[in-house]
Amino acid sequence: MVSLHKRGNSKKKVITDAHGAIIKGDTTKKNIALVFTGDEFADGGDFIATTLKRYHVKASFFFTGRFYRNPLFKKLIIKLKKDAHYLGAHSDQHLLYCDWKRRDSMLVTEEQFKEDLRKNYDAMMYFGVEKQDAPYFLPPYEWYNSTVAKWTKQEGLQLVNFTPGTRSTADYTFPDMGKAYISSKDVYSSILNFEEKKENGMNGFVLLIHTGTDPRRTDKFYYQLDSLIKVLNGKGYSFARINELLR
Repeated sequence: MVSLHKRGNSKKKVITDAHGAIIKGDTTKKNIALVFTGDEFADGGDFIATTLKRYHVKASFFFTGRFYRNPLFKKLIIKLKKDAHYLGAHSDQHLLYCDWKRRDSMLVTEEQFKEDLRKNYDAMMYFGVEKQDAPYFLPPYEWYNSTVAKWTKQEGLQLVNFTPGTRSTADYTFPDMGKAYISSKDVYSSILNFEEKKENGMNGFVLLIHTGTDPRRTDKFYYQLDSLIKVLNGKGYSFARINELLR
């Protein structure tokens, strides 16, 4: 269940899910937000940054505090900031907030949630990213409930999540997972099939891809980014940072 909300006096709309997270921007305009998340892996970082720069695309990167503090990722983060991409929070320790089967059952307290979130922003300040620079928060595992949305709002932030409908978020899977594994070919096809079949295509879409994945996945989807950008550009889409797509 989703709802449309008007912002201010403008005609722009955003779509919010039943749990309080914004999951889509204005569906009347051919704009897409490419969103990349990261915690323990960043093997695709350099390729992604280079590809985005080649096509003059600005994207959004949501990293955990662990990612921001990892010395191996420092050079990448500096490059992303220099290239004017959006840098946001993804929790400090990549906590699972609520039960997978009983979504209304919390696994963290309000104090644990807020302390973890604040530590994430503390780590971001090392790179000169202040809280006001990153008002959108993308939760770990992309899993949350209305309580998480409420706590996020109390911290002066807006909860966001990917737009459902494609298999892009399955780009982290690897063959050992059996039936859960989704190949990059199938991920790619799911995106283009969605665009072709839906009335408004991918207008206002928040497309989530992982910055890096487990080494056991050798079929890295981020290598399809070059082709994906070219195809979507050819269909008339433009790419925007998430704060531009949703503001």
